[in-house]
Amino acid sequence: MDFKLSEEQEMFRAAVRGFAEKHLAKGALARAHQAEHPFDVAKLMAKQGLMGIAMPEADGGQGGTLMDAIIAIEAIAEFCPRSADVIQAGNFGPVRVLAEYGTPDQKKRYLSRILSGEAVTCVGMTEPDAGSAVTDLTTTATPDGAGYRINGVKVFQTHASVAEMMLTYVRFGPGIGGIGSVLIPRNAEGFRQGKAAKFFNGEEWVQTYLDNVYVGPEDVLLKEGGFKKQIAGFNVERIGNTARSLALGRYAYEQARQWAMQRKQFGKLLCEFQGLQWKFADMKIKLDAGQLLIYRAVANAVNGIPSGEDTAIAKAFCNQAGFDLCNEAMQIMGGMGYTEETLVEYCFRKCRGWMIAGGSIEILKNRIAEAVFERSFSQRPPKPAKS
Repeated sequence: MDFKLSEEQEMFRAAVRGFAEKHLAKGALARAHQAEHPFDVAKLMAKQGLMGIAMPEADGGQGGTLMDAIIAIEAIAEFCPRSADVIQAGNFGPVRVLAEYGTPDQKKRYLSRILSGEAVTCVGMTEPDAGSAVTDLTTTATPDGAGYRINGVKVFQTHASVAEMMLTYVRFGPGIGGIGSVLIPRNAEGFRQGKAAKFFNGEEWVQTYLDNVYVGPEDVLLKEGGFKKQIAGFNVERIGNTARSLALGRYAYEQARQWAMQRKQFGKLLCEFQGLQWKFADMKIKLDAGQLLIYRAVANAVNGIPSGEDTAIAKAFCNQAGFDLCNEAMQIMGGMGYTEETLVEYCFRKCRGWMIAGGSIEILKNRIAEAVFERSFSQRPPKPAKS
């Protein structure tokens, strides 16, 4: 069993690191605190071949692997944590589902602009009363001629305020089998968004209202029975989320490590105090363990889609590890780590959100337990007995 990257992968990582150091490191602090999506970075990355890394060249991608995309996230985050989000938007999440299941026409109209860095998309999954219990979603798709009328409300979508199109989970019929998805451009009649609000990490979110929005047959992505395909594709988004958690934890760890080798208290460098040495030892263990779990999930992926179990284990561990690493780094750096003059507090806020987004740690542990006992456990109350 080989735990090393191949020579080609090492060369790719070195190239991405060189790009990030040259073009992204200098503005990393300011970029982290700007509200706007960094389209300038996205366009620059597109020219560098960092969008659609694991997508076929015929679709405008680079024809690489999921591991290549993970390497890119890690290398970019080393110099600019915020820009790792751009890699996510151009390689994981709804864009990957679109690339996997979209028609040639849908890819031409939507995917091409995303991979060029000109646009972003978002996924309309969560609703006011359907979060972790996503199968409780109530957004309806009612037949109207050759197309459908969409009615419902979506919340907490990343990039919703700037996305050109929303990949929207809808209900064509009852039960899990009735769930599918459609593509809704933001200029569609009946597509309306509320006042922008902010997450703890500084990103904006808006509540999206779909009021009798007409979706033609050309914008239906997955019809009834498409839910399982969507969730399988969602595992790729979770892996991207997982990689960013650990990568930002690593960034904070490195900032604290450099600080501990320079900062003195009581006439000694911080790294000479055993209490801090043990903190760094624990941090290094978490970094190494998390890295192996991510790489295992990616290496075992089938057709570029990691298994639900491997993804759940990697995400649950790395979400917690990323948060813990940032938290410890902030403690080690004291007042400076708590200020906005470093990116440690920013990484802390970002990592905290990923413990919720893309499948909370608790939901992931439920998924892991099902694999442990080889059976499913319903979280719903029992149905009343029939009289």
